[in-house]
Amino acid sequence: MTVREICNIIEEFAPLAYQEDYDNSGLLVGLPDATVNGILLSIDVTPDVIDDALKHGANLIVAHHPVIFGGIKRLIGKTYIERTIIKAIKNGIAIYCAHTNVDKIWNGVNMEIAKRLGLQELSMLSPAKDQLVKLTTFVPHEQAPALRLAMFNAEAGQIGNYDQCSYNLEGKGTFRGGDNTNPFVGDQGVLHTEPETRIEVVVPKPILPQVIQAMLNAHPYEEVAYDIYPLLNLNPRSGLGMVGILQKPENEMAFLKRVKQVFKAQCIRHTALTGKEVQRVAFCGGSGADLLSKAISAQADAFITADMKYHRFFDANGKILILDIGHFESEQFTVEIFYGLLTKKLPNFAVLKSKVNTNPIHYL
Repeated sequence: MTVREICNIIEEFAPLAYQEDYDNSGLLVGLPDATVNGILLSIDVTPDVIDDALKHGANLIVAHHPVIFGGIKRLIGKTYIERTIIKAIKNGIAIYCAHTNVDKIWNGVNMEIAKRLGLQELSMLSPAKDQLVKLTTFVPHEQAPALRLAMFNAEAGQIGNYDQCSYNLEGKGTFRGGDNTNPFVGDQGVLHTEPETRIEVVVPKPILPQVIQAMLNAHPYEEVAYDIYPLLNLNPRSGLGMVGILQKPENEMAFLKRVKQVFKAQCIRHTALTGKEVQRVAFCGGSGADLLSKAISAQADAFITADMKYHRFFDANGKILILDIGHFESEQFTVEIFYGLLTKKLPNFAVLKSKVNTNPIHYL
């Protein structure tokens, strides 16, 4: 198993095209064709995490936060980033980071939060814009079921909590094969009319290449006619943050204490209690302060996130209970996402969770 093959598994789950423009997810250190002996999972990558990988014989680290964000002009060991990179290269350890692409997918960071809080009826708090297209193709009636299935298996046709969604229209297609063609139906040089099914499916742009390839592989025609239309619809299965419903309303103080316990937070910074029960909860792992207005618009009773600045707490204005549980605390379960994915795909491979606590924030 090579580094590249491990990267492909992760990117099939969370394509890099989902990441924010400022992000730097992907393989950051190491050779793609190097053989992987073991994988260590972590939230961050520090010199101590490199030591942990060496201790367990792992030569690939998969982490959430990219160890390289901006440009690096020199490697002289001055910062922890430089020391981490130097130690990784010196010991032949590759580093792969999956950050906002894992934040934004449906089964990513926020889904882990939802599971642990027992939230139901989930939806994206800020669905992604300009991310959906409609893919349309034409195929003989008899081959339509197999072609649809191939596209569905490539994750086309997902709308909200429904999958295998398509629209199908029967019509007639015409074509004439030129020299050096081998028509699936009809004869070379003769105008042919074929009863065809027009298949339409919705596809997120980040996975469009894989869906097109699946369509081409399954399509019986030599030359496949297909159209791609941009859509203005928001993507209900991709974006930032989520909103969910508790099965039963909770007292605000009881909710605060439960959140503190679930996330093992040493403290929670929060706004004044509103006097209302908590049932509708908005949340965003990591720095989600900019989503506060959307949480209020979604009529959430509480908003869980991290890195809230002092003045943003005033913006709650008695309408919502804000809980700042800490950046590390809100994203700690990302390791579980990586672990579940890789152990399922590689059941006989050494995949370990680092025991190094990389949270740089301590509380007195």
